[in-house]
Amino acid sequence: NVHAANDEAPRVPRRTPMACQFCRGRKLKCDGSRPSCSNCNRRGYPCVYVPV
Repeated sequence: NVHAANDEAPRVPRRTPMACQFCRGRKLKCDGSRPSCSNCNRRGYPCVYVPV
């Protein structure tokens, strides 16, 4: 197997601890950047993080 020779551990995608309101409402992948995530920044929306 080609992958068996590779000594690297499989990469696990990192999860953002909390999505902003816009990403949560639209069910988008939020990168969690502060003060504004990339989705809000690109669209010009205010990026608001509310604790759940």
